Amino acid sequence: MVRVRRKKLLASCLCITAAIFLLATLQVAIELGRFHKKMFKVSGLQGGLTETGGGPRHLDAVLRKEVLTWDGLTELGPENVPVMLWWSPLTGDTGRLGQCGADACFFTINRTYLHHPMTKALLFYGTDFSINSLPLPRKAHHDWALFHEESPKNNYKLFHEPVITLFNHTATFSRHSHLPLTTQYLEGVHVLRSLRYLVPLQAKNHLRRTLAPLVYVQSDCDPPSDRDSYVRELMTYIEVDSYGACLRNRELPLQLQNPASMDADGFYRIIAQYKFILAFENAVCDDYITEKLWRPLKLGVVPVYYGSPSVADWLPSNRSVILVSEFPHPRELARYIRRLDQDDRLYEAYVEWKWKGEISNQRLLMALRERRWGVQDATQDSHIDAFECLVCRKGLPPRRWKAEAAHLRCPEPSVFAFSPAAAPRSSWRELWVPSFQQSKREAQALRWLVDRNQNFSAREFWALVFKD
Repeated sequence: MVRVRRKKLLASCLCITAAIFLLATLQVAIELGRFHKKMFKVSGLQGGLTETGGGPRHLDAVLRKEVLTWDGLTELGPENVPVMLWWSPLTGDTGRLGQCGADACFFTINRTYLHHPMTKALLFYGTDFSINSLPLPRKAHHDWALFHEESPKNNYKLFHEPVITLFNHTATFSRHSHLPLTTQYLEGVHVLRSLRYLVPLQAKNHLRRTLAPLVYVQSDCDPPSDRDSYVRELMTYIEVDSYGACLRNRELPLQLQNPASMDADGFYRIIAQYKFILAFENAVCDDYITEKLWRPLKLGVVPVYYGSPSVADWLPSNRSVILVSEFPHPRELARYIRRLDQDDRLYEAYVEWKWKGEISNQRLLMALRERRWGVQDATQDSHIDAFECLVCRKGLPPRRWKAEAAHLRCPEPSVFAFSPAAAPRSSWRELWVPSFQQSKREAQALRWLVDRNQNFSAREFWALVFKD
């Protein structure tokens, strides 16, 4: 709900102001409606306009902060409202007029706007980016913008230079993208410093009578990082309590077995009892850092981390995480964890920053301080809102933006070779490397077809992919 703050607003003027506001809104809507013969709805506004429910939760922050202000709309006319079309929708907006600083844009998922003269940019959600219905031929003044916060397993072809450079604007986990989402799973400095869930070391030592030193909670088994193979081998050298569907040997309480409960207070308190947690990402990409890392740091559990090779750039302190990459074999890692488990002084060195609330990483502090969007914070725009406004602003003249290969890039996945005879065969585990290799051919084929700038069929695409 938009909160209109207007000092000393007289009740007698409210009706007049609302009438002016509604008239300006309708003028824009009528002009846009002439194109697709539909009136868009302005939702959630004070002043007598109807409220539409059921929309994505993240849209509330945009509306609350800067959309359709009283002063702004009376200045707007149809001739200066660029259209931003979500081609693969991440929102449910059939029509929404939003103000981004000094710029205003009309956001919609209605594909009939493709040929509208005011359409300036097409927005794509990476997971749903498909070759089946691309907006071709692409007009010279149409920017393409990509929002993709996920790992490569969701859409491998995006991670190759021929495809990522099709876009003008990017929001990805890479620090190099136009809107970096590297900290998308971290609410802020305050949760890192919070002692709410921290269990004293003496209590953890007592709990060790019934708990393993390490905990593992994963239900997405055999992803591209091959983490389950590593953990399976590690389990032969040290005890691990595994609660998820992958390598499970312990059960969570029934009410916490739904994956949606992994941010529940009860789940946090179970995990917080452990000294160490295996924090393994599903892919190994620079800057791809998820709640696997941030959750244990919030809870006061030492992460044993495998994933982003650049993770050290984002840690709260130099001694807060154990990096799997620093050990040549799970055997050596198990030996080191066992040593910390038995020596309180050595273990406490990894949680000292937490007790003192000292975050020494200036890169992390600056990234959080300069971030213009929030995480699970209803008082701030979301990263999706920020992406929309980035495209709205940068999609306007005079500068033209262009994505680079570094905006979304991951190396070819690899598999661990520990105890191959003992490891069970997995169709998913055997799929990732050939899938990555094929995605390179898909990226090249897609780039050729898009550069040709004509519509194409799926048959034509796949014929090009598998052409000798």
